[in-house]
Amino acid sequence: MFQLHYQTIRPLTTAHLAQTMTLLSLTSEELRQQIESELASNPALELVEERRCPMCHRLLPPRGVCPVCSRPSNEASPEEPIVFVSPRDDFYTHGDRTADDYPDEGVSTIADDLPTYVLRQVAPELGSEQRKIAAYLLTHLDEDGLLTTSLIEVARYFHKPLSSVEAIQKIIQHAEPVGVGSTSPQEALLVQLEVLSESRFVPGLAEKLIREAMDQLSRHQYAEMARMFGVSQTQVQQVVRFISENLYPFPGRSHWGDVRQPANEALEVYRQPDVIISYMDNDPKNPLIVEVILPLAGTLRINPLFRGAIQQASDEKKDAWKSDLERASLFVKCMQQRNHTMLRLMQRLVGLQRSYITHGEKHLIPFTRAQLSRELEVHESTISRAVSNKTVQLPNRRIIPLSSFFDRSLNVRTVLREMIASESTPLSDSELAEMLAEKGFSVARRTVAKYRAMEGILPAHLRDISSVRA
Repeated sequence: MFQLHYQTIRPLTTAHLAQTMTLLSLTSEELRQQIESELASNPALELVEERRCPMCHRLLPPRGVCPVCSRPSNEASPEEPIVFVSPRDDFYTHGDRTADDYPDEGVSTIADDLPTYVLRQVAPELGSEQRKIAAYLLTHLDEDGLLTTSLIEVARYFHKPLSSVEAIQKIIQHAEPVGVGSTSPQEALLVQLEVLSESRFVPGLAEKLIREAMDQLSRHQYAEMARMFGVSQTQVQQVVRFISENLYPFPGRSHWGDVRQPANEALEVYRQPDVIISYMDNDPKNPLIVEVILPLAGTLRINPLFRGAIQQASDEKKDAWKSDLERASLFVKCMQQRNHTMLRLMQRLVGLQRSYITHGEKHLIPFTRAQLSRELEVHESTISRAVSNKTVQLPNRRIIPLSSFFDRSLNVRTVLREMIASESTPLSDSELAEMLAEKGFSVARRTVAKYRAMEGILPAHLRDISSVRA
């Protein structure tokens, strides 16, 4: 979602919102630990030892999912996923599965922060001295992916001409996310517009609005912009809509999600996914079943004995006990809100990316957190927290980060990788760009070079040398 305004500091509206956001960002294992901590510290909260569906509240059999919530409704389309919260006391116990059905080894991944992610892309294009300058620039990005230091200061620090630093900044700006490393939102938008013009039509008025009417653009002053450039207000609104749908003034935020919760640089091992996606009755023709894991062995609720005891408590204890009761009630409500948000998120995401889930990475539909937040009518940070550090088990039992559903270049990189793997003679980046265009992927030559570098694939002349040596 494109928002041309600058950040302001706002207080948290309610304790409910704050705690819901905290719970939303936790993985299923972290959530289990948080629940155990609340149960240990708050006597007003209790866990009833029973298997009850978190959605319809029916008692469940000792094993398996809810027989009601896991079945499609009569009106449901086969393309529409069945999404529900699944209570698990023992993760690898499932009515129709055994431990052999799940991977023995965890799936490991190293989560890069934004500077590392960008540096990996640009490093092949830079010499050793240039890489030092690039690394310095990238360590001076703010939470929006914009530079917090001036290029003149960097040039003085490294005793290099300003033009050399500007050339490195330009390479960084054309990496993913496009516009990262710019000195202002305006500069980021102009870079994105330049890159976009290489692969599709861009209204001529767009650059003028960004370059000469940034203040009016951010305030949606259509009439004033129409007078400035001698065009109709309708034309201005159309161009603004184009800008809103295609450009992002804060590249780090729009691409990376919630930059206030950056990806952990430590090694993460995915053994127990937070969401399980499978086919109904193991038949790919059937709807997808999506289980959002809730690590509860029972039902979380307010302790009725504690509630009744408050009336008989002394004045000294009554206030403290009421505080415990309010905290327990808040925790239960926040858990319910977390479940509701995860259900809405997965319902839309799995429905949108069914082809990716069933047929592989080349079928991924480019989709951003901002677009999803707009569809679900929630703040972008809510989507980012819901996605952060979560993992999904696909029907083929592969475990992937939930953030993979938002990797806008994954489908192109997958096709590119296959094309290079099947080439008889090394293809240049220009030739690869033409072949990708024939397959419906409109990308510029330098974008091909960037994606190739991200995949660790050498340029054509070096691939030719490698094949001769082999």
